[in-house]
Amino acid sequence: MKAVIPAAGIGTRFLPLTKSMPKEMLPIVHKPVIQYVVEDIYAAGIRDILIITGPNKRAIEDYFDKNSNYKNNYYMDNLYKMLDDLNVFFVRQKQPQGLGDAISYAEPFVDGEPFAVALGDTITIPSCVSELLKTHNKFSSSVIAVEHVPEEKVELYGIITGQMIDETNYLVSELIEKPKRGKVISTLAILGSYILSPEIFGCIRKTPAGINGEIQLTDALKILKTLPKEKIIAHLYSGRRYDIGNKLDWLKANIELSLFDEEFGEDIDDFIKMLYEE
Repeated sequence: MKAVIPAAGIGTRFLPLTKSMPKEMLPIVHKPVIQYVVEDIYAAGIRDILIITGPNKRAIEDYFDKNSNYKNNYYMDNLYKMLDDLNVFFVRQKQPQGLGDAISYAEPFVDGEPFAVALGDTITIPSCVSELLKTHNKFSSSVIAVEHVPEEKVELYGIITGQMIDETNYLVSELIEKPKRGKVISTLAILGSYILSPEIFGCIRKTPAGINGEIQLTDALKILKTLPKEKIIAHLYSGRRYDIGNKLDWLKANIELSLFDEEFGEDIDDFIKMLYEE
């Protein structure tokens, strides 16, 4: 299986930080956000990755290139070992027309086979793609990762409803992109990782543009669900997600993930204790 990372967003909520730096390159402890996403895919056993970028995103391509301008760096060594085992490709979205449009650029790359999608600004630990692959193999269907969110945040996400199959999986019956406040039909929110049937590309072509002229992947999934022999399973992700689309979660990710970093040791424990006591 191949994987696709949409990383073409403008990052307006991080301006002026993202004026000349992609939001996917924002640092989380020792690494940029997008390296965590690539590591998630790598942990699932996938070795061919297409990253979909946009204007002012050249830094992402440079990052996944190799050079010898470093000496005895543990983190660079780990990155290069992974890159030696990966095939990373790039394509640029011509206009910012939404997630569905961005994914449409991957059609020649996936060559008619199911493929994984992981958003370039969302960190999931442990590997969410690994969980989705197991679910895909079990049900032979498209799979979307979901998690429960507070009712007051439902309007920020794509939301699903569905029939529970087992403790972690639902057969999707309805998908709504950012439902209006007060119309909570479910708290199961789409978190940004998928295994998609190649039929999604035809569905994207049939999807009309919505707000701001964007083609929403959620709307394309609604069409996919209606096709013969196609179904969508929502998998309740078991790990921790960090949405680096906003500054607060970016700061939380840096603090929480530093707890697991051996370089900080006990010093970070003292810092966290002080921070939350204050």
